[in-house]
Amino acid sequence: IGAFDRILDWLLAAGVDGVCLGGATAEYTHGSLDERLGLIERAAARLGPATLLVGIGAAAPTDVVPLGRAALDAGARAVLLSMPLFFRYSQDDLDAFCRHTAATLAGPVLLYDLPSFTTPLATETVLALLTDAPHVIGIKDSSGQADRVARLTAERGGRPWRLLVGDDSLLAEAIAGGWDGCISGIAGAFPEIIVAVTRAAQARDLATVQDLSPLLGELFAQTGVFPTPWAIRIALEARGLPVGPLPLPPSATRRSQRDVFIAWLPSWLARVGDVIGHPLAQVR
Repeated sequence: IGAFDRILDWLLAAGVDGVCLGGATAEYTHGSLDERLGLIERAAARLGPATLLVGIGAAAPTDVVPLGRAALDAGARAVLLSMPLFFRYSQDDLDAFCRHTAATLAGPVLLYDLPSFTTPLATETVLALLTDAPHVIGIKDSSGQADRVARLTAERGGRPWRLLVGDDSLLAEAIAGGWDGCISGIAGAFPEIIVAVTRAAQARDLATVQDLSPLLGELFAQTGVFPTPWAIRIALEARGLPVGPLPLPPSATRRSQRDVFIAWLPSWLARVGDVIGHPLAQVR
């Protein structure tokens, strides 16, 4: 719990607009319902409602609505509804699931398309839900599909859809195209560069975006060798905040990759600091 509180405080100090609890990077399938309900309550008390979003995806579909109710009752601005995992479902199944959940919660719901880990939402299904499903207000799109970014931008027109990019490799492109922001997994350990790229893209500061983009690419190459959340855990420990052991015992190969990553990290942090104009601090 102490590490959880420190992460929240550190992220806000780094300039993020808010915190999303319970997404894929949080390894939401590993937490029990009671654990997740407790973290929602704690985060809401620490952050205040204006800065909290909550992912309500769950290994057990019966946990989704209780998580959503708890989040909205705690004052979360919206909940993120990821699709059921493990088994593959039709688009009709997903449409019915989203409509039923949103109607049951009767509060702001962001679709959360996470195709690497759940049944993908087709773009036509997304558009149908955004257009006429009550309480569905937008999407966090982690599909990594540049053509979808362009399509949703064009289809939105003047409608009040909230479009949030979830694949950091498309961050600058999406913001430049008019998307509202991002919900970034990599920002869980490296908020400074994500904030800087977002702000620069919003300000049409192409020079800064161009300076930071190769550094982001380098980071993706280093973190991409690990299972999705592992690099975040390793990086947080390297930056001064141990968050517990990895969920599986690391092999010799993983231990070697960890050593390479930790040796590479200080130089990269210094180079990012040079571009954004201040050093990247250790977590305190």
